[in-house]
Amino acid sequence: MPREKVKFALRISPETQQLVKDLCPRDNCQSQNEFIEKAIHFYAGHISAKDSVDFLPPIFATTLKGIVQDSENRTARLLFKLAVEVSIMMNVLASELDISESDIEKLRNRCVREVKKTNGSISFQEAVRYQKGVD
Repeated sequence: MPREKVKFALRISPETQQLVKDLCPRDNCQSQNEFIEKAIHFYAGHISAKDSVDFLPPIFATTLKGIVQDSENRTARLLFKLAVEVSIMMNVLASELDISESDIEKLRNRCVREVKKTNGSISFQEAVRYQKGVD
């Protein structure tokens, strides 16, 4: 038995109406009316999301906090291991190379600029080209 529907006037721009017409089939809606009603329910849920804490059980929040904490711990352990390996590599290089303090400082400044410019996306090939004077 179909539920009773209320009829009311709706004014929308032609662009919005075209959007509804275009997206109706993608959402398996039988009519534009069905699409708009679904959209209203979705948006109402979005607006009500601020109050969702009242509806979510506390165990959900605790579980999410645990997942985030595990991820943070794993990332911290991996970063520590990486820092140790980089330190080993730097010490091996420093023991074999004769580089002045001023050259190291110039290189550090260049590397800081490069990392900032590339947002951390650096490559060994670019470093080789720079060291060979190609860059």
